[in-house]
Amino acid sequence: MRKLSIILMLAVACMALLPSCKKDKTAAVSSEKTEIDGDCLFAINYMLANEIGAAYAPGEYTIPCETIVAIDDSNPDDVRVWGDFWVFNYNKNGDVLETVSGGNHPGLIHLDKVEYGYELRDFEQVADGADFEPSAKAIFGEHFEAFQKVLSDEEAREEVRRAAIEAFVKDQNLSVTQYQDFGWPARPISK
Repeated sequence: MRKLSIILMLAVACMALLPSCKKDKTAAVSSEKTEIDGDCLFAINYMLANEIGAAYAPGEYTIPCETIVAIDDSNPDDVRVWGDFWVFNYNKNGDVLETVSGGNHPGLIHLDKVEYGYELRDFEQVADGADFEPSAKAIFGEHFEAFQKVLSDEEAREEVRRAAIEAFVKDQNLSVTQYQDFGWPARPISK
């Protein structure tokens, strides 16, 4: 029962994240299509929370956030979404969400359009270490320059994260006003 309630909370939270994917919230990527269907975003965030987030040390709450670099939805049997995808697990301590674990998973997500929304087909992740740049170039292709802009804009990335946390907290009606990474000062979730 607890697992079902967590899944339902994630589903509701994913829907609350819709504003974080709008073009004006991404890091100055003007030549790429970055508008995303709500069902498509739900499928992406569900995968991030349940597959990627589950691989990290668990927390009370899992909050995915993403910056969409480009979308190709011309083939409903292979909707392709390139992005900088993050997932964080948090524990609540007073009015602070404290980061337990999480990380970055840039890459290309392949989705199939199905009757009830979208299903994950594949996730091509950029490699770590010395293979990062060659794999990013291969995966992002013509969108590599846009990905580089997203990757280099730490301020915009943190704003996407803050907005995702704020939406989640409002949706879950949590009495939280800040979030904090280990060893860093707490940051407000509201502007």
